[in-house]
Amino acid sequence: MVSTYFSYNYIAHHLTQSLTRVEQQPDVAREAAYYKANIGKVKTIDDFMKDYRLYHYAMKAYGLEDMAYAKAFMKKVLESDLNDSKSFVNKLVDKRYREFAAAFSFNGTATPVAQSDNQTDEMIGLYTATKKSQVVALASDSNYYSAQIGTISNADQILNNDRLRNYVYSAFGIDESKWPPNTISQVLRSDPSDPNSYVNTTFASQLNGLKANLAQAQSDVSAAKLKIADYTAQLSQPGANVTQLNVQILIEKHHLESYTNSVSSLNDQIATIGGFVDLAGAFEFSSDGSLPAGTPAQTAANIALTKQQFDDSKADVYAAASPIYEALAIKQFRTDLIKINSVQAFVSTPSVYDFALGAVGLDPGTVSKATIQAVLESDLNDPKSYVYTLKDNRYVELARAFNFDAKGNLTTPLVAQDSAEVLQIAREYVIGAVKSASTATTQQQAAVRAQATKDATAYQEAITGIDSVSDLLANRPMVDLILLAKGLDPRKVSTDFLKKIFASDLNDPKSFANTQSDPRFAEIVASFNFDSKGNVARLPMMGPQKRDQFRETQANYLQQSLEQQQGETNPGVRLALYFQRKAGEITSAYDILADKALSEVFRTTFDLPDSMASMQIDQQAKVVDRFMKIKDLSDPAKVEKLLNRFSAMYDVKNSQSIGQGQSPLLDLFQGSSSGISGISQSTFLAIAKLRAH
Repeated sequence: MVSTYFSYNYIAHHLTQSLTRVEQQPDVAREAAYYKANIGKVKTIDDFMKDYRLYHYAMKAYGLEDMAYAKAFMKKVLESDLNDSKSFVNKLVDKRYREFAAAFSFNGTATPVAQSDNQTDEMIGLYTATKKSQVVALASDSNYYSAQIGTISNADQILNNDRLRNYVYSAFGIDESKWPPNTISQVLRSDPSDPNSYVNTTFASQLNGLKANLAQAQSDVSAAKLKIADYTAQLSQPGANVTQLNVQILIEKHHLESYTNSVSSLNDQIATIGGFVDLAGAFEFSSDGSLPAGTPAQTAANIALTKQQFDDSKADVYAAASPIYEALAIKQFRTDLIKINSVQAFVSTPSVYDFALGAVGLDPGTVSKATIQAVLESDLNDPKSYVYTLKDNRYVELARAFNFDAKGNLTTPLVAQDSAEVLQIAREYVIGAVKSASTATTQQQAAVRAQATKDATAYQEAITGIDSVSDLLANRPMVDLILLAKGLDPRKVSTDFLKKIFASDLNDPKSFANTQSDPRFAEIVASFNFDSKGNVARLPMMGPQKRDQFRETQANYLQQSLEQQQGETNPGVRLALYFQRKAGEITSAYDILADKALSEVFRTTFDLPDSMASMQIDQQAKVVDRFMKIKDLSDPAKVEKLLNRFSAMYDVKNSQSIGQGQSPLLDLFQGSSSGISGISQSTFLAIAKLRAH
C-alpha cells in the first residue's frame, strides 16, 4: 500500500494533472457535459431540483451529497438573501450551505431599475456641478465682454467673434437661426434717432401696423371666449339645439386657437423689433460700420445695460443654480425616478427628463425627444450604435446614466462587478486582513479590522467608476486589494501579467489564464463583467449562474471527485486534500473545531488524543492557537509543510488499518456540524512524534 505521505505529496505537486485525469474519466466528463448543456435551461429553483443530475452534480460540488434528500431544506437555502444576516442560510453554522447558495442567482444578479443608487447619486452630483459651471461660464462671458468691447472698432468685429456675437444676441433677444448676419450688421450701423436709418425704415416703421393688428387679435380672442361661454350656457337651456351649439363651440374654439397664435406671433415680432431698436441704440457705429474717432463701441451706461439684459436673458440658468430651486429639483427627481419603467416614461416625465438632460449639459428645449429615446436604447458596447454617431460625449454620458435595453425596457445596471461579487471581494479582504493579525493584541486586531473595513468600503465605492480593464489595472491600490482578497501576494503579480490574464478567453482551456497553475487568476477574471475588448458589458448568464459561479461549480465538482476517489483508497489523502482546499478560508481556531475533518487533521498532525474533543470549546481553541498560527494558513508553503507532517503522522497512526476496508474517517465527510461530537474518543498515544518547525 502506497503511504499517505507519498500519495498526498504526489497529488499536491501534480494537482493540475490529477484534476485533468479526473476530468477525463467517462462518468465525470459525462456529468460535467450534462450540467453545462442543461443548467442554462433552468429558470426556477423547482426546475433545478426536479432535474436529478443537475441537482446532484451541484450538491456534490459543494460537498452536500448527503443532504440531497432534504429538498425543502435546500430550497430554503437557495431562497435565502445572502446580504441579510438574519436569513436562513446565514444562521447555519456550516459554511457549505452559504457557499452553495452563493453559487446561484435565482433572484437575478440585480433588479432592473432606471438607475442604481450609485447612478442616481452620480447624476445628482453632476447636476449640481453642471449648474454651478453654467453660472461660472456666464460670469466668464460677461468678463470677456467687458474686456473685449473696448477693443472693437467695427460692427462686423462683433459678429465675427462667436463669443461676443452670442453675448449680444442673448442680451437683445435675437434668434440667430432666423436672422442672417448681414441684417444684424445693418441694425448695428443704424441710428434709431434717424427716421431714415435701416432699423427705422425696415423694422420700426412696422410697429404701428403690428400694434393695431395685435389689438385686433386680442379683441378677437376676447370675442371668441365670450361666444364659447354663451354657446356653452345655451346648452343647458330647454329646447336647445345641442348639435348646432356644439358645432358653433367647435368653430369658435378653432377661431380662438387661431387668434391666440396671432397674438403670440405679433408679440414676438414687436419684441424683436424693440430688440433691434435697442440694439441699434446701444452701439455707436456709423452707417459704414466704423466708429467716429475717439468714440468707443459702447458708452459705460450701455455696457452696463447690455450686461444686465444678458443676465436677465439667463434668468433660468441662475434660478436653476439657486440652492432652493436645486433642492426642489433634486427632491422631485428622486420622487419621480422610481416611477420610470421605460424610455417612453422617461421622456414623458419632465421632472426626470429635464433634470437628466440638464445634468449632462443638454437643453431639453432644443433636443428632440426622439433623439434622446434613440440614445437611451443604444448599445454602449457597440461602437456603431446610434449614440456614438452623434459624436457628442454628453449623449454617451446620458446613456450610461440609465439602464434601458434596445426595446426601451428596464434592464440591470452596467457595472464592472455585480453587487454580490463586490461584497464577496470586500468580505474576503477583511477576513484576510484579520487573519494576518491573528497573533496581534486585541487592540491591534481591532485597528486592523477597522482599516480593512475602510479599505473595503472604498473599493465598493470606487468599483462603480470602472468602465474597462484599463481603468481597473490603472488603479493599482484597487488591484492589490483584489489580489489580497484572493490570498495572492500583490508584490509577485505585475500589471503586465494581469493584462494577459484579463485578455484571456475563459472559454478556451488553452488560454493564458486557464493554463496558470493557480486557478485564482481565472477566478478573478470571471468575477468581472468585461467583454473580449476589455469593456464593461452585460454578460449573459447560464440560467441561474453567472460565469464565475458556473466555473466554480465545475471546478469544485472535479476537486470533490478527486478527493472522494482518493478517499476510497486512503482516507488520509482525502483529509489532506480537503484541508489544503479549506485552509485559505480558516479565520480562527473555531473554524477548525467546527469542522470534523479539519479538526481531525489538526489532532493527527500534532499527535493530540481524540479525547481532546471532550474539552470545553474555548479550551480546545487555546490548544489550536498554541500549536498553530492561523495566519500561516494563508501561506501555501506553510500549509504544505503542515500537511506533510499530517500525512506522515497519519501513516504512523493508521499503519495497521490502511487498506483494510473503509475507514471510519470517511464518516467525517458526511457533513460538518457546530460541535465535535461524532468523533470517537481515543487514548491513543503517538508511537512517533514530529517536531513542528
